[in-house]
Formats: sequence, structure tokens, C-alpha cells
Amino acid sequence: MEKEQELSSLYASCALCPRACGVNRLKGQTGFCRQGRQIKLAYSCLHKGEEPPLCGAAGSGTLFFSGCTLKCSSCQNYQLSGEGMGAEVTEREVADIMCALQKLDACNINLVTGSHFIPGIINALKQARKRGMTLPVVWNTSGYETPAALELLDPYVDIYLADVKTLDEGIADRLCSAPDYPRNAAHALKQMAAAKPLRWNNRMLAQGVIMRHLILPGELQATEQVLAWYKDKLDKQVLLSLMTQFIPISADRKTEADRSRETAPVMFGRKLAHSEYKQVMKLLDTYGIEEGFFQEPSRDDAWLPDFSTLIPFPERFARPVWHYSQGHIDETR
Repeated sequence: MEKEQELSSLYASCALCPRACGVNRLKGQTGFCRQGRQIKLAYSCLHKGEEPPLCGAAGSGTLFFSGCTLKCSSCQNYQLSGEGMGAEVTEREVADIMCALQKLDACNINLVTGSHFIPGIINALKQARKRGMTLPVVWNTSGYETPAALELLDPYVDIYLADVKTLDEGIADRLCSAPDYPRNAAHALKQMAAAKPLRWNNRMLAQGVIMRHLILPGELQATEQVLAWYKDKLDKQVLLSLMTQFIPISADRKTEADRSRETAPVMFGRKLAHSEYKQVMKLLDTYGIEEGFFQEPSRDDAWLPDFSTLIPFPERFARPVWHYSQGHIDETR
């Protein structure tokens, strides 16, 4: 109990992310993420849309947390990051979900955008471990992390699934409202790679780092900058996952409250062109990047989640386990 209280004290002058808002979340104050001390969770599922070595036969045991330390324009999970959709849950309830996912043969526990809830999530992981949860833990992050936060997570996380959205400060400012994003993400990825060397178990990733980069329409020079940096700093240490699924989120899909809170305008009004995709494939050859995951351009936005429904993703992508509006969903079907 003493160690749990020590972790919770980190909310008293919050510096869990690089914004270091300094607010006292224990007393109800909120900073950039607009979250208090209580974990807020939106959805949990067996997710089959992650990289192959994270999914297995049943899927990745994924938990989607509410709120975010960034404000990315056209965020595909804007309902959670912008609107704060979800329900407050106890650490015990989060541990319950983790244990339920293990019973459903999840190949790991995949924690999506939880940086602002690190103390509570660690406490939940401790409880789940005591109750027999033995799955590898995936920290699914924007990459906007502090060295201190990663040191806290290191004993509990096996795999980092981390974005490097951009290394261009101007794009980071316009895209994420965080001009310091490139510096923090680059440092975080190098720290992750040093802490978690790649380790495999029957074609499944047991430990290591996957670095995701989403190609932005019209900004191929920014992608080249990321690829060059990866080749120089992380090649062979970290797996690259190149993503092409950028979808411009139209204003009519957002609530008035969400639109009024946005700090970054929608930068890109279109999907990635096929010609741009081909140019990036040539860049991979130029830099000699041969291993990793390379997503084919998306034909539609059918995969785009709607977390207001009990089944946010198409069935081929996910099997629902828990939803903020209902709690646990039939785990035995």
C-alpha cells in the first residue's frame, strides 16, 4: 500500500509527460490531458489489427484509455483523445480486465495511450500479476514520453509500440501542438531500444521495440527525415512499422465541444496518394531498410473506430471484451 501511495503522489504536481503541467490531480486539477487521478478507460478488446508478431491467433489484449498528452489533428481516436469518451474505473477493475483478456487467450496486454495514468496502470499491473496474469505487456504510445516515465515503466513493460510521428519541429507544432515532440520522441525511442533488446518466442515478439511512423500526405520530406534517423540510430535494434492509413477526420464527425477545444487545425485534407506510397517504397531501398512492416494504402475508412458503439471496430479487426457504457461484454461467446 505504501508503494501504491508513493506512485499516486506523482499526480500531486504532475510531470508524467513532457508538458509537465504541474497541476495537483489529487485535488481535482487537470492539465493538458484534462484527466484527474482516476483512470479513465473507454474500451477493451482482442485486437487483430496490430503488427503480426503482436496479434497471434486470438489477438492482442488491448485497453484504450481516455485523454491524451497530444492534440493531433485528424486523430483516428479523437473521441477518446479529444472528447474524453470513457468511464472512470478503479485499478482493481483494470486488473480484472487484464485477467479476463488472458483467459480469452490474448497474446499480450496492450495499453493504448496511458502515459497520463502511469501510476494507476502500474498498480493495476501489479494486482493482475499477483492474480496470475503472466502475459507480456505492450506500451502503445505516441512516443511523447519523459526519461523518468520510462524508468517507472521499465520493470512492467516488455514491448514498446511507439510512434515517431515527425522529427520536424514545425510539423510537430502544427500537427500535435507540441514543438518539442521530435526531441522527446527521439530520446524516448533510444531509451526504449537500450532497455528492451529484441527477443522472439515462436515468431511472436516477447520483448523489444516497434517504431511506428505514419506517412503524412504532402510531407514526404518529413518521412525521409524519420527514415534516415531510424537507419542511423535504430536499424537492427528496433522494428520499423510504416503506416499509410492517414484519414482526414471531417468536422461533421466531431462534436461541437471537441471542435471548440482543438488547438491544431486539420493539416491534411486528403489520404496518401498512391504515387506518394511508391516514393516512400523507393526511399526504403535508398536507405537499405529491408525488415519491418509496411502497410498497404487504405482503400476506405471502414476500420475507423466509433467508440460510442459496443463494437467500435469491424468484427474482423477486434472482439469486444469491455465497453465503458456496459462493462464486461460476454467473454465466453
